[in-house]
Amino acid sequence: MSSSRKQSNKKNKQNTNKEARILSDTLLTFLKSNPSAPLNTKQISSKLGFETKEEQDNIYKALQTLLLLGEIEEVQPGKFIARKPFQVLSGRVDYLSSGNAYVISPESEKDIFIHARYLANAYHGDIVKVVLFPKKGGSPEGEVLEVVERGKSEWVGTLAGSPTNMYVNPDSNRIPFAIYIPLDVSKGASPGMKVVAQITDWPVQQGMDARGEILRVLGKSGENNAEMHAILEEYGLPYEFPPEVEEDAERISFDLPQAEIKKRRDFRDTLTFTIDPADAKDFDDALSLKELGDGKWEIGVHIADVSHYVTPGSRLDKEAVKRATSVYLVDRVVPMLPEKLSNGVCSLRPNEDKFTFSAVFVMNENAEVLEQWFGRTVIHSDRRFSYEEAQEIIEGKEDDFSAPILLLHKLAQIMRGHRFKDGALRVDQAEVKFLLDENGKPIDVYFKIQREANQLIEEFMLLANKKVTEFVALPKGKKRSRPFVYRVHDLPDESKLQDFASFVKTLGYHLELDNPKKISKNINALLAEVQDKPEGDMIRQLAIRSMAKAIYSTKNIGHYGLSFDYYTHFTSPIRRYPDVLVHRLLQTYLDDENANPKESDLEQLCNHSSERERLAAEAERASVKYKQVEFMLERVGRVYAGVITGVTEWGIYVEIEETRCEGMVRLREMRDDFYFFDEKRMAVFGKSRKKSYRLGDRVHVLVNKVDMDRRQIDLLFENL
Repeated sequence: MSSSRKQSNKKNKQNTNKEARILSDTLLTFLKSNPSAPLNTKQISSKLGFETKEEQDNIYKALQTLLLLGEIEEVQPGKFIARKPFQVLSGRVDYLSSGNAYVISPESEKDIFIHARYLANAYHGDIVKVVLFPKKGGSPEGEVLEVVERGKSEWVGTLAGSPTNMYVNPDSNRIPFAIYIPLDVSKGASPGMKVVAQITDWPVQQGMDARGEILRVLGKSGENNAEMHAILEEYGLPYEFPPEVEEDAERISFDLPQAEIKKRRDFRDTLTFTIDPADAKDFDDALSLKELGDGKWEIGVHIADVSHYVTPGSRLDKEAVKRATSVYLVDRVVPMLPEKLSNGVCSLRPNEDKFTFSAVFVMNENAEVLEQWFGRTVIHSDRRFSYEEAQEIIEGKEDDFSAPILLLHKLAQIMRGHRFKDGALRVDQAEVKFLLDENGKPIDVYFKIQREANQLIEEFMLLANKKVTEFVALPKGKKRSRPFVYRVHDLPDESKLQDFASFVKTLGYHLELDNPKKISKNINALLAEVQDKPEGDMIRQLAIRSMAKAIYSTKNIGHYGLSFDYYTHFTSPIRRYPDVLVHRLLQTYLDDENANPKESDLEQLCNHSSERERLAAEAERASVKYKQVEFMLERVGRVYAGVITGVTEWGIYVEIEETRCEGMVRLREMRDDFYFFDEKRMAVFGKSRKKSYRLGDRVHVLVNKVDMDRRQIDLLFENL
């Protein structure tokens, strides 16, 4: 073959390849512009104007090439779409005890599941980049590409090993490795001590251990103080005030300056009292009552004027912002404000003059608000009642304060009835409480339920919170609301409600969801139906979990659970920072109705307060869990009645009715048969004997083992 002919063939081949690439690029561009409609060769040819058989054959070949290159995919036989590019998102790791994790990303509506083998060296709380796997429907899954930022480097745990080879076993099941501690950075701690360790060298992959140093020694593992401090450390909650903050608090006087008293509305001669828990010392609120005649009463809701003492930008204020909330563990209160303020200067103690911020209402016998007034006041509480003492009066005990308490009780019950008629949710739960000995050891467990005395205070606090919000949000003559801090509660997630309805159906109950306006009333009816049933507490908990979490925000969406269009927190500034903000904002608008605080600053404080509230609630639950497990430590071998509250592929969770402690019966310990988990029916079935265990079943269990380090109770079914 001549060289000129070879060159000609080579040139023709190059032209053919070039034409094929151009055609492939044209097809890919076209398919990308039609991402949702799978098309076949004939449809593509028609839309691009290729009509001859040769042109259609070339399109078919180009499609096959693109398919091999992974640029397109064949979603139906002979039908193609452009493959979506791999999506990379950023988010925070939520590590599971199973070793798997979820990544919570603001860029994804659903949390992204990450199998343990795709976690790389990412751990709980880390900010990571993940690539999503191509997937049709269902929950998104992905793989960690890199750790952008470590979320947490300090971990609480128990020091173990020998004096020359020590390591920390973290308390949290969200960290799957031990932390090796060299002797020269052990702070003199010895095995058996509860410590806070900082990781200095992270494991390069899952299954390896870390290296670190001891930051703080909390005490001996198992001792009450050490364990409670460990819980606070675990959630990043400070339990000591900086010395300079304590000093600032100590300089504040109990005396009320006459010049300041003259600026305030004086209620010291009006009948006033407080109703609080028997062991409370931080009295946030008081009620006053004065009869006006013609079936009208002046009722004052008086709230501790914390904002008078804690001024913006002060060291006291900065520390209060940092904490954002008081924390209520089983055996102690960790206050937002130093004790001099929380239990002293600000607390509305009896027989003392106190500065307050008040919401004052003129009401009739139908609990209708005829007039309202908001402003700074001075009060003198005539008496302090515990809830138990007030309840005795409501139930008929004679007392000098019987008339005012019974009147307020009557009005509170009317307001309560209106709330539930309007669609407010009834999700009150019994609170688990412990009787502790002098060493903090639980010697008894009991349940605290809400009674009419609690409801009396609750309804007037709700009234004040609601009316303050309406006053700010609905200013007369204004077209839009003013910047404010709202307490908001979103509508329930539809899929969670459907799951809840499906679950209660398996227990023989019906929850109607067709009419959105009646969902809350239908939930109330269901909860009333299961009130005294063994499975009632579990169903209440699941109902709460199906709801959104209430948060603080400058964007008002109303409060679904209370059925209020406008709501805030005004009534507990000693223990909640948002209430302090609300007091300041209210005074700002009382002084200048055209004031315009910076909304972005308020939103930042709202987000911070919501997060601190979440951490405090988790710490409170952790302290209850610890005491529940500790209480069961000396009850190994006893048999208790319980209710199945969870079913998994590895075991069955049972809540003991007498103590509300939850433990697990492991499937491997159920040796009378081979049991398997049916996820759809949320039940465990025996293969041979066909015995079943379902959510909500009432059972009897034996306490087999208690592990304080893991906070776990191992149970066995009785007579199995």
